[in-house]
Amino acid sequence: MYLRLFITGLLMGSADLVPGVSGGTIAFIAGIYNQLIHSIKLVTSQVPALLLRGKIPEAIRIVPWAFLVPLGIGIVGAVLGLSRLMEHLLDNEFVLTMAFFFGLVCASIWIVYQRVAKWTIGAIVGLVVAAALAYWIVSLSPAETPATPVAFFLAGALAICAMILPGISGSFILLIIGKYAQVLSAVNNREIVTLAIFVIGIAVGITLFSRVLSWLFDHYYNATIASLMGFMIGSLAKIWPWKETITTRINSHGIEEPLYQINIAPNESVLLALALAILGAAIILILNRFQLEES
Repeated sequence: MYLRLFITGLLMGSADLVPGVSGGTIAFIAGIYNQLIHSIKLVTSQVPALLLRGKIPEAIRIVPWAFLVPLGIGIVGAVLGLSRLMEHLLDNEFVLTMAFFFGLVCASIWIVYQRVAKWTIGAIVGLVVAAALAYWIVSLSPAETPATPVAFFLAGALAICAMILPGISGSFILLIIGKYAQVLSAVNNREIVTLAIFVIGIAVGITLFSRVLSWLFDHYYNATIASLMGFMIGSLAKIWPWKETITTRINSHGIEEPLYQINIAPNESVLLALALAILGAAIILILNRFQLEES
């Protein structure tokens, strides 16, 4: 169980490093999504309440350590250990890297589809609206925002909401608001103050958003699942491997990077990209099979 949670955390952290892929997708497919939302809600509500009342032993006892510790170690390990590798792959092997994650998300969509118990009007509307919203978000051009404490705090709050929402990438939200490169640089250079402010934003954002998601699952389960599937479908436009750069810009580090890209037909590394897409899909299907066998 602990090893499975650790591996799931590694996959979640790795996914969140790629603009257009969400760690929430991995959590959902692994069958731990509801438990994750419940644990976050518990740690950000009951635990602080007990601590404020001086009931420290009770607060420590109700924390789901067996779930959060291996999962958290996997996520943090992936972010700290793979950030440079993912940065290198996205810069030098973009097509192959995105092909792997494209296959991963496609398999995830199929699995989520199977978990919608009944396709009501509300579920269909949720699917269509979420897909359109995700497509619109991933079509936005990146902005340039100042590297101020307030900006990093807000970036953390927004990114964590996307990270735990399947189909919408926290990394891509950071990219849209001009914070992806800044945060990645802060991680690589161990800029403690900047990262601390970013983490505080994450804590505030996840505290509020976990309650919203918990309420939606309790009252509108099918429509919520269908909407999550829609977010995944809409996000496919962002992670399509083959793109043509229309315009570029010079970022804050003086490096030229794509500003606006369009999707094009496959024109390079097609067979290897297909193989990696199949590998990504297979990993998700195997992860889902293990989850079904253990449930």
